[in-house]
Amino acid sequence: MAEFGPIIARIPSTAPPFPILSLRLLIPFAFVLLASGCATTSGFQNPKDPFEPFNRSMYKFNDAVDRTVLKPAAKGYTKVMPAGGRNIVNNFFSNLGDVLVTLNDVLQLKFKQAFNDGGRFIINTAFGGLGMADVAAKSGFPKHHEDFGQTLGYWGVKSGPYLVLPFFGPSSVRDAAGLYVDSITGVTTTMKPARTRNQAVVVDAVRVRANLLANEQVLETAGLDPYSFMRDAYLSHRENELYDGHPPRPKYYDEEDDNDVPPPPAPPKPKAAPAPASPAPAASTPDAPAK
Repeated sequence: MAEFGPIIARIPSTAPPFPILSLRLLIPFAFVLLASGCATTSGFQNPKDPFEPFNRSMYKFNDAVDRTVLKPAAKGYTKVMPAGGRNIVNNFFSNLGDVLVTLNDVLQLKFKQAFNDGGRFIINTAFGGLGMADVAAKSGFPKHHEDFGQTLGYWGVKSGPYLVLPFFGPSSVRDAAGLYVDSITGVTTTMKPARTRNQAVVVDAVRVRANLLANEQVLETAGLDPYSFMRDAYLSHRENELYDGHPPRPKYYDEEDDNDVPPPPAPPKPKAAPAPASPAPAASTPDAPAK
């Protein structure tokens, strides 16, 4: 079974250019797909994946890069960095990501959530050692995940075909555009000087990959086509994010469309009472002869 690295999954809490979604967040959707038998096989052409040949090629490329570069680096990172240190690094980058989350909250008119997420950044930066400790969560400010792809979806932009991007993994036409906007507005990718930015990008990628090491077994033992499995889990997760955890109920093949169900017959109209018979006209009398 192929390995599954951060380049094939998206983590919303990560600042660009790796706003990739972790397998940890995809696991619940993976189990749902397994239980319902919804994960497709390569013999079925998913209408949401018209570019499947290209996407499978990119999937193999990303997997090769992961096995050759990212996974070994992640394993070395976990060996030299204790768990407490890794938690500090995760909190730091998550705090930087809250800036982008707050911006997208505002663009989606979620002002109450924007207050929460902006407050998280201020509290953790001021009182959490520049975000190295998540003190905001203990103060009643929960973490949220928003990106520009979700913002486009909020304003009615359809996801478009499924895409596998080189190095970034599962996406769609809409999410790819959102990823570009996030990458030019995120804190990590706009750091100065360039050397600091590059170092932050590398550390971010390695720490994200390290967070996924413990979650690979689910996909490795799934017994399904790994490409289709990851695609279906990603699409389900993104729909769930777009609707803030309350996606519309899917329609199954054996269910009738509401438009196909004939309307109930109209109640019979009451019979009109017969009209009363009009009186017969009076017989006319002949005019009297003139004298």
